[in-house]
Amino acid sequence: MSFARADNSVIARWWWTVDKWMLTALALLIGTGAVLIMAASPAVATRVNLDTFHFVRKQLQMLPVAAIVLIGVSMLNPKQVRGLALFGFCCAIAFLVLTFFVGTEIKGAKRWISLPGFSLQPSEFLKPTFAVVAAWLFALARKKEGFAGDLYAILLYGLSMGLLLLQPDIGMAFVVSCVWFAQYFLAGLRMLWVAGLACVAGAAAVGLYFTFPHFESRVNRFLDPASGDTYQVNMAMEAFMNGGLMGRGPGEGTAKSYLPDAHSDFIFAVAAEEFGLILCLFVVALYAFVVLRGLARALQETDLFVVLAVGGLCVQFGVQALVNMGSTLHLIPTKGMTLPFVSYGGSSLLAIALGMGFVLALSRKRFGQGETL
Repeated sequence: MSFARADNSVIARWWWTVDKWMLTALALLIGTGAVLIMAASPAVATRVNLDTFHFVRKQLQMLPVAAIVLIGVSMLNPKQVRGLALFGFCCAIAFLVLTFFVGTEIKGAKRWISLPGFSLQPSEFLKPTFAVVAAWLFALARKKEGFAGDLYAILLYGLSMGLLLLQPDIGMAFVVSCVWFAQYFLAGLRMLWVAGLACVAGAAAVGLYFTFPHFESRVNRFLDPASGDTYQVNMAMEAFMNGGLMGRGPGEGTAKSYLPDAHSDFIFAVAAEEFGLILCLFVVALYAFVVLRGLARALQETDLFVVLAVGGLCVQFGVQALVNMGSTLHLIPTKGMTLPFVSYGGSSLLAIALGMGFVLALSRKRFGQGETL
């Protein structure tokens, strides 16, 4: 793609200002995800009596939509990003409430709304939109004297956490909490409050352990594998050992035939078995590059809103990847969370595309513009 410097069209301005290195890394992640979906999902589809390429077709149909969302959102200016995020956050909250009335219950949790040909998970869209809205409130509180932005951000965080825990979705609540805390810290939170919030987080974790039986069971199985069923984790670890350095080759893995969530939560294990440690390290490097690149671009900004929004979105992206890979490697208790741009899941794919579109839009080079608030 080539545009003249004098070209003043929207696409040309986008091309000359967008972070092409990050865009390339995201494209590589999307491509890697497409290959791994084709490797992992046919066995899962066959096992649940669906057409062999059922999941492959659905994911490949969503990829162009996700690409359009990613590129389209990345062309927005910061004010437009804020407006879209505010609208998206309100919609996400409304649909979260709706799940309690018309949601589809799966494994004891109501997180999805069934639509024709698509299953919507509103909490996925809550993550990126909340990060931008919270960043705006924190930044506005420091620009406008007397504006209780911190209080509003705390109230929105409490509302989001309440709805997520009622579903329940502890993993999503954990990611949202990490984003909110990171943004509050970057906004200038005093160290005394940092210590206080850390204590509150520890007490909340203990409370969740005694409140939610499934969370207690996962923690117990992580600390003492003999205390319960660890079938999926054991199969995932075996897949890593079988794959070795170079892998057994595309289509030669066996773990995907037995892992119930080989195409989603445990797709990293399929990558390890069929393509080896080298591909896994390549994927980890891509995630690290995207996060560090985003944070580096944020540090160059003078607009606090942009700094907080990009920082929060990068933390969300990195934490979600770490939770998925950490669960697969038995480094943390298992948690059903997708690997960004790699795991199967339409809502996850679109929401992550939206979030990274926000990052690309906010990290674009802007000349002669002041603060966006």
